[in-house]
Amino acid sequence: MITRSTDGKIMVRRCLVTFKPFRIFVVGIGFFSLCFLMTSLGGQFSAKRLGDSPFTIRTEVLGGVESRGVLRKISDMLEVILKRMDSLSKLDNTSSTDARRLDELSSAINRFQPDGLVERIQAIAQNVSNMATRVEQILQNSMVQGRVRDGTSSQCEIPRDPRFPECPGKVDWMRARWTSDPCYAFYGVDGSDCSFLVYLSEVEWFCPPMSWRNQSSLPTQYVLQPKAPKRQAAFRTDLSVLLDQVGAGKESLSFMKRRIRRLAQQWATAANRLDAKLEQRWRDQKKILVHVGFLTEESGDVFSPKVLKGGPLGEMVQWADILTALHVLGHNLKISMSVKELQGFLGVPPGRGSCPLTGPLPFDLIYTDYHGMQQMKQHMGLSLRKHKCHIRVIDTFGTEPAYNHEEYATLHGYRTNWGYWNLNARQYMTMFPHTPDNSFMGFVSEELNETEKRSIQQNKVNNMAVVYGKEASMWKLQQGKDGFLQILHKYMEVHGTVYYETQRPPEVPAFVKNHGLLPQHELQQLLRKAKLFIGFGFPYEGPAPLEAIANGCIFLQPKFHPPHSSLNHEFFRGKPTSREVSSQHPYAEQYIGRPHVMTVDYNNSQEFDSAIREIMRTKVEPYLPYEYTCEGMLERVHAYIQHQDFCALEPPFIPANLSRQGSAGGGRITGPLFVHLRNSTALGWASNVTAPPAWPPLSSLRLLVSQEGQSCVEACYSDGFICEPALFHFINNKEALRRLEVQCDVVDSEINHILPAFSVLRRECGLQREPLLFSCAGHSPKYRRLCPCRDFRRGQVALCRDCL
Repeated sequence: MITRSTDGKIMVRRCLVTFKPFRIFVVGIGFFSLCFLMTSLGGQFSAKRLGDSPFTIRTEVLGGVESRGVLRKISDMLEVILKRMDSLSKLDNTSSTDARRLDELSSAINRFQPDGLVERIQAIAQNVSNMATRVEQILQNSMVQGRVRDGTSSQCEIPRDPRFPECPGKVDWMRARWTSDPCYAFYGVDGSDCSFLVYLSEVEWFCPPMSWRNQSSLPTQYVLQPKAPKRQAAFRTDLSVLLDQVGAGKESLSFMKRRIRRLAQQWATAANRLDAKLEQRWRDQKKILVHVGFLTEESGDVFSPKVLKGGPLGEMVQWADILTALHVLGHNLKISMSVKELQGFLGVPPGRGSCPLTGPLPFDLIYTDYHGMQQMKQHMGLSLRKHKCHIRVIDTFGTEPAYNHEEYATLHGYRTNWGYWNLNARQYMTMFPHTPDNSFMGFVSEELNETEKRSIQQNKVNNMAVVYGKEASMWKLQQGKDGFLQILHKYMEVHGTVYYETQRPPEVPAFVKNHGLLPQHELQQLLRKAKLFIGFGFPYEGPAPLEAIANGCIFLQPKFHPPHSSLNHEFFRGKPTSREVSSQHPYAEQYIGRPHVMTVDYNNSQEFDSAIREIMRTKVEPYLPYEYTCEGMLERVHAYIQHQDFCALEPPFIPANLSRQGSAGGGRITGPLFVHLRNSTALGWASNVTAPPAWPPLSSLRLLVSQEGQSCVEACYSDGFICEPALFHFINNKEALRRLEVQCDVVDSEINHILPAFSVLRRECGLQREPLLFSCAGHSPKYRRLCPCRDFRRGQVALCRDCL
């Protein structure tokens, strides 16, 4: 470990090397990664990194009798290196001398090349050379700081500046803890108050700039950076570059690449259609990083080994489609599948993640998941808080505002293992549009042409059913499946696609024809023949039912009494949502419905029997909602990228500052902001009032009042609208209460996720004081809520009619 003495000179702590029969342990670390030498001797050695710092490496050397000679030579090598390090610790003032001594360190290694280890030792020399370069940079920084201390700036007083109230406390923290993370030394911190102040003013932002510092070296927070010229995004139809970027080496990546290739022509067709729809208007090209955290080795990656064994594929389906959509839309894309790649793309300094990035964030947008958020928190330090407005979190089941706000969640019982990131709730992006507080990202299903649709209808087998369940555990009959399976078997030939290795899974009844786990194209052929695709109640909200409906199947699913939620069901417990799931696939139930989807009580044998007979009589055409086509996803993602900006400061909305269109001098308005709409109980934005900049635009606003105990999600849906959290900002005021003729004896501003709302009984009204808690999902039995609803495009619930 490198430390600094009171006179500012570098001291290098000697590695402790303990020899035991056939085993060496190197603990501590000297000269950054002296012990990394052993990791290069592949085959006889194994290394494990503790943390993520080159300062903290524990290397264990294993071997047998044949390794003793190697160990003796390594012992000699270490002795010479340690002597060189001792001499290196006696610094002089010439950088050339330091460089010469570092060269001697490398040459010392080369002199100990036993026969048969030449290639290994060459690798060692390269590793040491790389480490030596980093050491030299730190030593040079140290000498520069030493010169500063020897000059007029040797005494640095701690500033007491009201603009930087945290500065003295941060200096005290640095005095006690600056050695806790090597990243501080990387930035030139050496234990002196001057180095603390330089770091806290130029790398972090807690202290004012030092007057004696070279102003040209000030950090980006004090220097106005010229904006890079905008570039226009152009649609792409060639996916070869994307396929190379995805990489290889894991079955999960192979699955994603197969999917990208299979849908390539559909993406190309969709790109041409959307380009024509947008009339080739200008689209900003964004620099985008996609970090797929759940597939990194650091997160455990439990998905990749199960791809060919019936494991869940929904997340990989969605990520493959997200990558393709971003590429086809023409953005500058970087893909990270490991923490090492993430660190390299972001410019993370060496250490344990306590320090900010080494420069400005090199991306306009970062798409990741909850695993990726944890990894970025670990490695970005304070930079995560500074740059989190650029992040989009792919979140299958959704995150409600009450769970997202860390302090509120902790105080009011909403704290879970997820959530609590203090993002704008629209930065979470879901697989289905079940949480309007979040943005709906989605995925795509394969779209059929008219010829394929006719062929499917002609070849349907009327009495053929396919069961939704690839894992044998989903078929356990003690869970109540025996009764309705027997009814199904009475009318239909039952097929399964359950994974097995050598013998038929005992959970699958004998009358089921099990095909085993099928490749996607074979599964699609099976679905094109089948009349029915039946769910057992799990998995929840997967892509398979949409694929079955798109191939002409009717989807039959169980209704849940009571609805499943985090309050009563283990699967949802700990998820950052209170959403109640009324069936296995609520989207299919609510947005598609009969005749393509039937939701019944499986515990009622008569109702189940009747449903099967109805399905056999019913003829349906293949159906795919527009929002799950390639064009629909491209349209939606395009709109998000061009219009959603969570980094821009949102000024307070003050109705008194608005003016009517055409009013002289921009005088204050005297009429209402909200007006009654024809044939509707909702209020709309007055068309003659200049609308502040907003997306979705205020022309889409429909202001409604919920019933007691009803959320804005339900209130808007019951009137044929969608709750739009981005518009809460414009109805959170007394003007909206007055126009709705709400009787208020008291109007308070509070922090609560059900506000704005009012109590009819107590004549109390409340406005929201914390914008992060604007929530469509919140509800209370004592309050009626003010709800900002909006219209939506046919087949595209995520976008209003004027949103493109």
